[in-house]
Amino acid sequence: MKLHEYQSKQILAQYGVPIPNGDIASTPTEARAIAERLGKPVVIKSQVLVGGRGKAGGIRLAQTPDEAEEIADRILGMDIKGLTVKKVLVDEAADIDAEIYLGAVLDRSARKVAIMASSEGGIEIEEVAAQTPEKIITIHVHPLLGLQGYQARQLAYGIGLPKEHIQAFTKIAQSLYQAFVENDASLAEINPLIISADNQLEAVDGKILLDDSALPRHARLTAMRDPDEDSPTEIDAREAGLSYIDLDGEIGCMVNGAGLAMATMDIIKLYGGNPANFLDIGGGAGAEKVLSALRIILRDDRVKAVLINIFGGITRCDEVAKGIVEAINTLHVRVPFVVRLVGVNEDEGRQILADSNLVTANSLSEAVQMVVAAVKGERK
Repeated sequence: MKLHEYQSKQILAQYGVPIPNGDIASTPTEARAIAERLGKPVVIKSQVLVGGRGKAGGIRLAQTPDEAEEIADRILGMDIKGLTVKKVLVDEAADIDAEIYLGAVLDRSARKVAIMASSEGGIEIEEVAAQTPEKIITIHVHPLLGLQGYQARQLAYGIGLPKEHIQAFTKIAQSLYQAFVENDASLAEINPLIISADNQLEAVDGKILLDDSALPRHARLTAMRDPDEDSPTEIDAREAGLSYIDLDGEIGCMVNGAGLAMATMDIIKLYGGNPANFLDIGGGAGAEKVLSALRIILRDDRVKAVLINIFGGITRCDEVAKGIVEAINTLHVRVPFVVRLVGVNEDEGRQILADSNLVTANSLSEAVQMVVAAVKGERK
């Protein structure tokens, strides 16, 4: 789950990270009032969950409240990469002497949180990694000890931070790590963390991504979800207890288990097909959940065939088969299905499908080749 910049910065501020004075506005009049209250030049920043806001004209400087109102009026309602700007953040404008990148991310290979810093702040860290990777300093944090002071100082010295800022930088880095861990984030970054003209460190932008699996522990954070983040289909899938992500292919996928779903999509690509979605029905899914999953897949007009790949453990193959048959009978299916069932009650499941004249496969490789052939046949 993505948080807006203003939400991310509010969380960081709760942990002691210095941020600019500012507030959120949903109308030009509100933007003007905030600018008047701040009494300084302000920056008007569109709040949409995509990158490239500045290049799209969604971040502008305003010298006066009148100008703030005018700029907010232009930005509100703007379309940025398919998302409509409904709110703007009105922050005090900062005089910037230097820009730093500071971020925390889960390094799955190291099984630790990685803290990264770079003297090349203000641009995408991916660009820095591609062009000047030597300018990124990374340390890994022991999960029981947390970010130690010496580690934060190692980052500071590594990016050439002036000595007078090392103590403040250490506190900010430790606060960022604490915010990352306590909010079950998958990413928390400050870009840029600036050295201002009055020689202070300040987080003028922030970004936090939360682990969806941990949201049941965080009702306050869950309430921050922007409904525009997800497509209507993804919202319906979440309400049905399904893990679903829209993709741009033609083969609808229904699988139980995230790892198996990823492997299924890889093999589809290997045999020349393109998955239309990632969909994990999870363990123990019954006929009703299978029906909900197929309803969501078949709603996508791009889907030309459906591949169902079930490895039954907690999930019973006969229950899955019942859900498939019910979907065929109730959803006016017009695309071919290929089903691979392996595991608990697979013989019963296969018989249920055979009685309904549905195509089954003995292996994943065979199933994928069959569904890719079905899509190509339809194209012809």
